[in-house]
Amino acid sequence: MPEDLLKFGLIPEFVGRLPVIVTLSALTAADLVRVLTEPKNAIARQFQKFLSLDKVELVFTPGALRAAADGALERKTGARALRSIVEEALLEVMYDIPERADVRKCIITEETIRSGRLPLLLTKTDLDKGVDETNYEDWLAERAESA
Repeated sequence: MPEDLLKFGLIPEFVGRLPVIVTLSALTAADLVRVLTEPKNAIARQFQKFLSLDKVELVFTPGALRAAADGALERKTGARALRSIVEEALLEVMYDIPERADVRKCIITEETIRSGRLPLLLTKTDLDKGVDETNYEDWLAERAESA
């Protein structure tokens, strides 16, 4: 009701311009993935920019984006939780990367988001071998590791 909006602190001029009161539906996982990636100042783009300052490319796998969206749904805080989920995954790496000049690419996987595993850090040598976000699992298998 308009009275509720006035009590909440909105100015009467604004409330008077609202012709219809609507209800909002909860965001789905697909909506949260879009929030992570599509806006001009999307959370994923912000962190990609941060790491690009150290000449490191940040890549989120599709599974990582879905895992972040699922985590936000579990927390029941909607899009507000997305930033903290991505920050938790990148916290340690953001402090390590400036000291490591050999790192060229950082891959955030589903396991990074769900299990708290460190992101994959690829060096120029790894990139020259053709390792990227599409085939890193084969690379890990060769090294007897898991994502």
